[in-house]
Amino acid sequence: MKKALLVIDYINEIVDANGKLAAKGYAGFITEHDTFTKLNTTIDAFRKAGDPIIFVRLAFNPAYTNQPKTSSVFGKAHEFGILADGTWSSEINSAVDYRKEADEVVVKTRVSAFHETGLTDLLRKKGVGEVYITGVATDLAVEAAARSAHDNDFVVKVVTDACAAANQQDHEKSLHVLPKFAQLVTSADL
Repeated sequence: MKKALLVIDYINEIVDANGKLAAKGYAGFITEHDTFTKLNTTIDAFRKAGDPIIFVRLAFNPAYTNQPKTSSVFGKAHEFGILADGTWSSEINSAVDYRKEADEVVVKTRVSAFHETGLTDLLRKKGVGEVYITGVATDLAVEAAARSAHDNDFVVKVVTDACAAANQQDHEKSLHVLPKFAQLVTSADL
């Protein structure tokens, strides 16, 4: 079965120490757990196997007309001036092995990478049946993507050490729930 890797929301605003959302704990978690190294090890394994890697990044248009203003997760992005497409805020962080000329990118405006992004169709066109998920935050974007991938009939695997959360408790809570619809693996398993 053909597999693909999703790399979700490793964007500056969330993972860079200078990001406003990173201050919630994501940057510290990534440093403490050496998540960038494990993520890049995972990306390298997929590159060497010739399997598709799809980067998913959160970004709203500069006028924020596609931002869900009622969202408790990013309803205030426009007030803080963050997550606008074409800005540092929504760019993939330089610590990630992202190759702009070679890698595919999907832009999302909701928690799930699958919500109105065309990701399901993209994966199907590539003949993918098995989706490996990495991302930030484990309890938000990763869990939502795993649920959506499962509901779209993909075999789902979450690379746990290539995921990050605001804190260990949030990460572990999701890892407790995820096995209901995904297999948990680590970067060393690939």
